[in-house]
Amino acid sequence: MVFLDFSINNLTLMALTIATGFVVDDAIVVIENISRYIEKGEKPLAAALKGAGEIGFTIISLTFSLIAVLIPLLFMGDIVGRLFREFAVTLAVAILISAVVSLTLTPMMCARMLSQQSLRKQNRFSRACERMFDRVIASYGRGLAKVLNHPWLTLSVAFATLLLSVMLWIVHSERVLSGTG
Repeated sequence: MVFLDFSINNLTLMALTIATGFVVDDAIVVIENISRYIEKGEKPLAAALKGAGEIGFTIISLTFSLIAVLIPLLFMGDIVGRLFREFAVTLAVAILISAVVSLTLTPMMCARMLSQQSLRKQNRFSRACERMFDRVIASYGRGLAKVLNHPWLTLSVAFATLLLSVMLWIVHSERVLSGTG
């Protein structure tokens, strides 16, 4: 922020607070993917290369999508525009740094620090959580298979939900909007 001549105000601090979630999220996704390969028996360096390479494009595209959402804030006028410009640039820089760290530093640290033995050391609580997560993943897989095997039914339910939402909006919009004046 010093390099960009921004003051530390509520909006820049809020941008940094929001960016913390993105920073952690990118790193978690990379670590989880690398851990999955190590659990399958890959060596840590190979797992880091494969895991980061596999989701690298996703992280890059997500980063640019998030930055693209912030671009309109750069073109706002007056004092509000200046404040939101600081917010947008602070958030964009933090998201960009997060992507770079997630695709460079995080895989390197995983290759150095993770091993099959470190992933196996679990206490009773960790094993219970792991079994619960395995059941959730299996249940999700079964549900996803059902949905994908019946695309017309899935689309029909989605369309019916949309239609019902529009009808409810038409019926109740007068009541909802009348209390806002």
